[in-house]
Amino acid sequence: MKKNIGIIGVWHLGCVLSSCWSSLGHKVIGFDYDSKRIENLKKNIPPIFEPGLEESISQNSEKGLLSFSDNINDLKDCDFVFLTYDTPVRDDDSSDTSILEKSVNDVKSVMKNNSVLIVSSQSPVGYCSHLRKILKSQNNTLDIAYSPENLRLGEAIFCYMNPGRIILGTADKTVEEKCISLFSEITDNILSMNLESSEMVKHGINSFLSMSIVYANNIAEICEEKGADITDVIKGIKSDDRIGTKAYLAPGIGFSGGTLGRDLKVLESANNEGSGFADLFSFIHTSNSKRKNSIVSKIKKLLGGLNGKTISVFGLTYKPGTSTLRRSLPLEIVDLLIAEGAVVNAYDPKADYSELTSKPLFKICKSIEEASENSDLMLILTEWNDFKEFDWSKTLNTVKQKYFFDTKNISDKNKLTNLGFKLITLGRKYE
Repeated sequence: MKKNIGIIGVWHLGCVLSSCWSSLGHKVIGFDYDSKRIENLKKNIPPIFEPGLEESISQNSEKGLLSFSDNINDLKDCDFVFLTYDTPVRDDDSSDTSILEKSVNDVKSVMKNNSVLIVSSQSPVGYCSHLRKILKSQNNTLDIAYSPENLRLGEAIFCYMNPGRIILGTADKTVEEKCISLFSEITDNILSMNLESSEMVKHGINSFLSMSIVYANNIAEICEEKGADITDVIKGIKSDDRIGTKAYLAPGIGFSGGTLGRDLKVLESANNEGSGFADLFSFIHTSNSKRKNSIVSKIKKLLGGLNGKTISVFGLTYKPGTSTLRRSLPLEIVDLLIAEGAVVNAYDPKADYSELTSKPLFKICKSIEEASENSDLMLILTEWNDFKEFDWSKTLNTVKQKYFFDTKNISDKNKLTNLGFKLITLGRKYE
C-alpha cells in the first residue's frame, strides 16, 4: 500500500529523497522554510546540480506524485515524515542542530496520530532520543526513527535506490516494523538497532574514512621523501585481505570540512565529556586540517616563493559531479595561495559561484585555456574528467612556466612530460 510521505528540508538530500520515494509511487510533499527554494522546485529547478534530479522531479510532479510547499501544515496527512535538512556545520566543524529542533517543534502539532518522523539529517549521538521526547510531549502516538543517509554527490539517486543495506534505529518495536515495511521497497537488507547505535554507525563510518584519508596522505609524504611510488605502495597495502581492494586509500588534499569533520567533532566532544581516553578523533581532525598547508608549502618550494606568481587552479568543488562550493577545501587552498601573494586564475566546469558569500579575490575563468594564461604553475584540485581528458598542448603557448601539480594523480605522465611539462604528483618524489 502506497503511503503519504513528507520531506522536511529540500536541499540536496531532501530533493533526492523526494525524487526517489515519488518514483516508487508514493505521494510525496516536500516542505522547506525557504519560499524561494520552493518556488524554484515548483518550476522543476533543484537548488543543486545532481545528475538526473531535475528530470525526475519534473516527471514525478507531472504525474501528481510530487509537490512542494512552504506551509508545514501541508504535512498533516503524511504517514512518514523525513527530516532531511543538512545539519549546518560551524567553522570548527561542530554541529548546529537548531534547524532540526525548530523543524520538530513545528511539525509535532501537525503530524497525524501514529505517524513516524524518520531523521536522515546528520544527528549527533544521543540527539534523536532528545527529539523523540519533544515529539511525544505533544502527542504520545508519534515516534521517531533514525536512518542516516549514505549518498555521494554526483551519484545520489543511484546510491539511495541501491544502498546495499539500510541502517535503521528505533526505540519501539512497532515503529521498527513500520519502517522496515517502508524501506523493504528499496532493500531487504536492513540492519535494525537502537537509536544511539544507529547514530554511532554513521559517526563510525565517517571517522574511519577520515582516518583512511589522513593515513594515505601521511604515507604519501614518506613516499615522496624516500623515492617510493604511492600507487605501487597502495596497491600492495590493498592486496592484504585484512585491508582489501575497496579500502579508502588515496592521497590528496585532505577531506573538506563538513560531513567527515562533523562526525569527528561529535566523537571528540563525546570523548571530552566522557573518559578522555578516545583521543584518536581529535588527532585525525587536526592532522587533516594541516594538509592544505602542506600543499601550499610544496608549491612555494617549487616556485621559490609565491608572491607575484600566477597559479592556474582547476577544480573548486570539493569533488566532481557537484556544483556546491560549501566548505570547499580547494577554495581554502586558493585563499592560502592568495594570502602568500599569488595571483589565482580558476576554472571549474560546474561550480555555483552564487554560493560565495563575498566577492572572490581570484579570477573566475570560463575555460581551461583562459585559466592557463601566464601560468607559473597548473594546479588540479578536483578530479573532473574535463581535466583528465583535456589536450594540454593547447596551453603551451600561454603558460609562463611548465610546472604541473596534479594533487589527484589523474594525469597521463607520458603525455605531459612529452609536452615539456614538469609533472608533480602526490606520493612520488619530484626530481
